[in-house]
Amino acid sequence: MRVRRLLRVIRVDAIALGASFIVMAGTATASPLLVENFDNVAALSGSGWARVNNSQPVGMTGWFQGNGGVFAAQSGAPDAYVAANFNGAAAGGNLSEWLISPTLTFDSGDTISFYTRTEVASIFPDRLEVRLSTNGASTNVGATDSSVGDFTTLLLTINPLLDLNGYPDAWTSFTVALAGLGASTSGRFAFRYAVTDTDINADYIGIDSVVVNTPEPCTLALIGAGILAARARHRRTSHPARS
Repeated sequence: MRVRRLLRVIRVDAIALGASFIVMAGTATASPLLVENFDNVAALSGSGWARVNNSQPVGMTGWFQGNGGVFAAQSGAPDAYVAANFNGAAAGGNLSEWLISPTLTFDSGDTISFYTRTEVASIFPDRLEVRLSTNGASTNVGATDSSVGDFTTLLLTINPLLDLNGYPDAWTSFTVALAGLGASTSGRFAFRYAVTDTDINADYIGIDSVVVNTPEPCTLALIGAGILAARARHRRTSHPARS
């Protein structure tokens, strides 16, 4: 009877120890690499962002502070988002407006999340690309409306065919995951407002709540350590040294 009771206690202790490691692993989190809510677009350059307008012919605007009268931000004050519109190119021109992130160190598995939308019932289709450069602090996007410079990796295109209803007209979340980087890599990602022929295309888009996350630390090692410690304790208790 005492042997059975001892083994029962050992099993409980082992389970409890293993569970404690699982809880520890489950609560381990990594801080975001970047959080940007665009509360003050004019101050973006001071925090490492860059804006380039390669539209042809170039127009009157670039990326600018959101207009709460068109639609309110996804979070924060009504105008707390970044926006771009058809005026980035002259009438009938091609838009290529770049909003380039600060320099970051990326790893495979990192994710880039953001919200975007256009106007309700817009009759002028919009398009947005998300691109990646792994060339450190470079902001080279070439010099034409079709060039991409160092931002050769296309991560996502929203409404690639410029369909009339292809761009969301309510705030919609998008997430892209980086893959195939190998070792940690210094670079930047960019949003590119890329629309051809502003006589028939392009209206107004907003971007808000950008977050770049890195994966949580691997939990397998912690869980494995918990199991091994539990087994070791079990052996010591169930097979005491002879006197």
